[in-house]
Amino acid sequence: MIRHVKFVSIPTRDQDRALKFWTEQVGFKLLTDQPMGDGQRWLELSIPGAQTRIALFNQRDQEDRIGTAFNGAFAADDVAYTYEKMTAKGVVFDVEPTKQPWGTFAIFRDPDGNTFVLSST
Repeated sequence: MIRHVKFVSIPTRDQDRALKFWTEQVGFKLLTDQPMGDGQRWLELSIPGAQTRIALFNQRDQEDRIGTAFNGAFAADDVAYTYEKMTAKGVVFDVEPTKQPWGTFAIFRDPDGNTFVLSST
């Protein structure tokens, strides 16, 4: 039976720039960096404390996915605290922490223009 989501993919134009953003500014850890053939590269990151991994891909026939909204959300115990830490590292937020009846959220952007929801757990 299915146990968890193994990884989700984030499209990028520049894998080196994306890797630097996700590891140095967001705090994810590099698990795999290996060639896939035909000039492609497999980059897989881990989120500290989570099973789900992130794959940063640059697939030639899917450039139209770059700069879109991520179909999912990242969870944080304290959105405001995480927002402060990420902002201090240069992460750009389009929406500051906002309280709703269901919890708190914020929206940030990566260097490729992809947008991500950061939500309370």
